[in-house]
Amino acid sequence: MRDQRADALAQILVRYSTRVEKGDVCVIQSTTTAEPLVQATYEEVLRAGGLPIMQVATEGASAAFYDLASDEQLDWIPPTAKWAAENADVRIAIMADANPRELSQIEPARQARAQKARKPLMETSMRRAAEGEYRWALTLFPTNAYASEAGMSLARYEDFYYAACLVDDSDPVTAWQRQSDEVKRLAEWIEGREEVRIRAPGTDVTLNVGGRKFIPCTGEHNMPDGEFFTGPVEDSAEGEVAFSFPATYGGREVVGIKLRFREGRVVDASAERGEAFLLETLDTDEGARRLGELGIGTNYGIATGTKEILLDEKIGGTVHMAIGMSYPESGGKNDSAVHWDMVCDLRQGGSIEVDGIELQRDGRFVA
Repeated sequence: MRDQRADALAQILVRYSTRVEKGDVCVIQSTTTAEPLVQATYEEVLRAGGLPIMQVATEGASAAFYDLASDEQLDWIPPTAKWAAENADVRIAIMADANPRELSQIEPARQARAQKARKPLMETSMRRAAEGEYRWALTLFPTNAYASEAGMSLARYEDFYYAACLVDDSDPVTAWQRQSDEVKRLAEWIEGREEVRIRAPGTDVTLNVGGRKFIPCTGEHNMPDGEFFTGPVEDSAEGEVAFSFPATYGGREVVGIKLRFREGRVVDASAERGEAFLLETLDTDEGARRLGELGIGTNYGIATGTKEILLDEKIGGTVHMAIGMSYPESGGKNDSAVHWDMVCDLRQGGSIEVDGIELQRDGRFVA
């Protein structure tokens, strides 16, 4: 029997996050590992009158692709993927790793090549989303792999994850809308200001956000959610950042990342583990060495790192910075095939100052 919480999450994704209406073409992307949630989402799209398209891969398909594909195959874009990016009204993506380390032995250059080839798909999707033509949502299906990474049993991880998504609310479809006031207030408070300075152990970095828009995130795209973000001025980052949590990208985990910025560009980078992959990714293109996003977490219901960025970047008392592509709706202009979020914890001696005014101290908002 299917977990009723998967049904509630599907309702949130379809009825609230992407607001599927009759006639909307809806692409549902996942792997066979997430079958219960994929099926629940498929059914909910049908109930809403949408036109669902299932794109479901087998476990191990991604590892096989990077292991076996020729250069020509790495560069090839499936026509179905191009069509979906250009024509679908809705995309619902469900992560469901059975083995989060299955790509750890893949040559980084092969991943970078495939990612660069798929840059036009990301650009099209971001542009259409910014113009209001395309709605998308990203979530995950609890698996033993995610639970193990978070240091929990599967049952405990399921309880933790579904609670973070507010599926236990008496009316889950409206739960995020009812709990969005604080993140909207914070986004409005910072809007129109100029300089953001972030300090923590090993971190002292200044960014310019003048003329950029801060987006409050209340469940429309990520589930769970809880942040507000913008695209910093591309040549403004100055200083150093020591990222607190392991950063996973393209199936590879990098630990102990430190970046030093000068005039907005990463001029020095190191990592305790996975440094070769970090440097390879930074060299993907010119934009990969500049910041495309600054986000501030507001979800205090997520208290500990889980090694999954969908959750960790929302932790109340953290900030995250993404190297690479900006979201156009934020006013950011950075262009790259990369968008890699990294998290810095401010809860033990950190602070955020905006135009000299303290916004946050030790992970708590004071403005």
